[in-house]
Amino acid sequence: MNSAIVSITNVSKSFGNQQILEDVSLTVGTGEIFGLLGPSGSGKTTLVKMMMGIESINSGNISIAGLEIPSFEAKKIIGYMAQSDALYLDLTAKENLEFFGSLYGLKGKKLKERIQLVMEMVDLQNHLHKTLHQYSGGMKRRLSLAISLLHEPKLLILDEPTVGIDPVLRKSIWGQFQTLTKQGTTIFLTTHVMDEAEKCDRLGLIQSGKLIVNDTPEKMKEMYRVNTLEEIFLAVGGAAHDH
Repeated sequence: MNSAIVSITNVSKSFGNQQILEDVSLTVGTGEIFGLLGPSGSGKTTLVKMMMGIESINSGNISIAGLEIPSFEAKKIIGYMAQSDALYLDLTAKENLEFFGSLYGLKGKKLKERIQLVMEMVDLQNHLHKTLHQYSGGMKRRLSLAISLLHEPKLLILDEPTVGIDPVLRKSIWGQFQTLTKQGTTIFLTTHVMDEAEKCDRLGLIQSGKLIVNDTPEKMKEMYRVNTLEEIFLAVGGAAHDH
């Protein structure tokens, strides 16, 4: 495996007396697509928020590209897409992109080029000048993805990135993910969409805050002696449901 860009060591988190994550350790190599799989409420989003420095860590530590989280420097190399779209609905897509681009220090010709490129990646180049009130839920999701890619991050952290995106477009977005990783971008995503989990290089299966298995999709199927990831998911008590 390539050098680890993400290193999560013995991380635990509780809210009051409720344990959300318990002693989670994993590493993600450069250029890997790592999928965190688990039922709703298993702690996936909490872990992602801790990686972003949005949520505090009770014990253990997380480092990204050698920088201990929370770190302002690390945020510059991360593209983040939350589960709910953080967009300005009264602005056009272009204005949203310009605003977020400026936060990353992009401007002028470079910003214009990046906006064009990322909008083509998510197939929204013809909707650049519409306000977001005219966007469907799936279009907003795709715009959020475009924004997370604007500053050419080394690490993309995506929380259920393709929820509400139709299957044809989902396939093309996954094609883009694979292209990005060939160029050295690392992708860390959460999902409970099984066909997406199959496309990850490695998967971590999280249940009740514990990482119970962390391996390639193939090895996981061998380990559980099943033909599909869905069977593993059901075996560990997750209600697998495709969006």
